[in-house]
Amino acid sequence: MVIYMDIPMHIIAHIETAFPSKFGIPRQSGLVPTLRGTIVFAPEYRNPDAVRGLEGYSHLWLIWQFSQTFKNGGAAHGWSPTVRPPRLGGNKRVGVFATRSPNRPNAIGLSSVEIESIEYTSDRGPLIHVCGADLLDGTPIFDIKPYLPFTDSHPDARGGFADEKKGYALTVSDPDNRLAALSEADHRAVIDVLSEDPRPSYQSDPEREYGMEYGEWEIRFTVDDERGSLTVTEVQRRRK
Repeated sequence: MVIYMDIPMHIIAHIETAFPSKFGIPRQSGLVPTLRGTIVFAPEYRNPDAVRGLEGYSHLWLIWQFSQTFKNGGAAHGWSPTVRPPRLGGNKRVGVFATRSPNRPNAIGLSSVEIESIEYTSDRGPLIHVCGADLLDGTPIFDIKPYLPFTDSHPDARGGFADEKKGYALTVSDPDNRLAALSEADHRAVIDVLSEDPRPSYQSDPEREYGMEYGEWEIRFTVDDERGSLTVTEVQRRRK
């Protein structure tokens, strides 16, 4: 007999990233290792002892909440057994459990990130600075677990339909050097994000101008699919 019960979940932390909105966030963690984020623990979990020994690991698993899905009523209220992944052009349906779509029975995400450093502060407790995160700024985190390469890595594993886009990248052009307004680190990260093609796969209008928010900046661009190129058209500070 299977017994179903409610399992209490506690938000232990949140992450600070350069993405105030979903557009532009990499589709998977680790795709853009130049992206940086900071894990900030909730006050009741800011005990330095809780991260003792973590410096011996290079990567982490983050278990987190699709907070935008949750705000819209929770995934369980609108989940479907099939979804239309953007990587398949938004036209083909596959099983929700064959994807990493946020529209699932439980709005839970899983990401693998690299530990850049651990900082101990007097006001916010231990801060974990990470690279390669694919999370919205402010995303709630349920748990942090060390990544174990001898069990968690499977180099020969099959990647299903996701393998069809493996290695795909756009050539990014900034003819007017607009990205020079960004810091060196942000410049490099934005180039890497844009090369991954932030657009949904079903959008391919070469005349359309897209906008992506990154930190304090709004970056606008066009994409020529035939040439496999992306052109930066405008960079300006975001209005607050």
